[in-house]
Amino acid sequence: MPNTPDERLHPQLHINSYGTYLRRRFGFRVSKVNVDAGFTCPNRDGSKGTGGCIYCNNVSFSPKETQAVVPLEEQMTAGMAYHRVRLGSEKFIIYFQKYTNTYGSVELLADLYRRALDHPDVIGISVGTRPDSLSDEALDLLADIARTKYVCLELGLQSMDDVILNRINRGHTLEDFMLAVNRASGRNFDICAHLIYGFPGESSADFLKTADLMAGLPIDSLKLHQLHAVEGTELAEMYRRGEFVPLTLEQYITTVADFLELLPPRITIQRLYGSAPLEICVAPQWGLKNNQMWYAIVTELTRRGSWQGCRRPEFR
Repeated sequence: MPNTPDERLHPQLHINSYGTYLRRRFGFRVSKVNVDAGFTCPNRDGSKGTGGCIYCNNVSFSPKETQAVVPLEEQMTAGMAYHRVRLGSEKFIIYFQKYTNTYGSVELLADLYRRALDHPDVIGISVGTRPDSLSDEALDLLADIARTKYVCLELGLQSMDDVILNRINRGHTLEDFMLAVNRASGRNFDICAHLIYGFPGESSADFLKTADLMAGLPIDSLKLHQLHAVEGTELAEMYRRGEFVPLTLEQYITTVADFLELLPPRITIQRLYGSAPLEICVAPQWGLKNNQMWYAIVTELTRRGSWQGCRRPEFR
């Protein structure tokens, strides 16, 4: 291993954190503000399937203030006020989070995105979507916005194993994801991939292969979280039937640290852990908040004396 980590890595965190990247890029603190723009999902409305992914209950990761019945501008105002007080943030990225946020006409998308960008303190948007719900018109729209504003396209892969994707009723394949990334690359906006670890039948070795996949793609950032079961999902029922055995906290920390060591330092890390409200969380119940989980993984890297990318072949 080299004696000096990549300069993009945070000296205490040992990773290329997204927050550090944004501050480096813009020169001030930037926060993401979640909004619900009222979209649905092709895996729910019958276009691709019904019922959605077996783990999906959007209440588990959506702030209660972000509901489609609340006007977009009001959601933004509340979210920005929260981050100003909590973090001292100066500018904001509006995150179209819930369900599939390119699943609509380009006219609808343009109206929603432009409304978000009209606020003087908003420097850009982040758009969460599925790799099989990305029209050429939507890509062109995002590229046009990226000429003057920051844009991040967030694509949910979750697993690179098509057997797992089928088992969890995901409704798309790895090939769909690869195609979407290739179509989106080179358009002057960031691309973020979403991954989940802990699916039934998935080993740590299986998950670690995903680091090599990400290394070979034009991915700018990643979100990782553990598979957890929440009320109102098929996964919760599988847990009760003994068909889903959650990872232990130690297993998750160890494997994510391994993953980070195999991930190129150029890829920024947006998330390392997912949490759900206690009242609907079924399993696992680790009792840690997001920031505590983040630092548990950082502590593991510190204990090892390692950092993001240190086990990449090019750094050996």
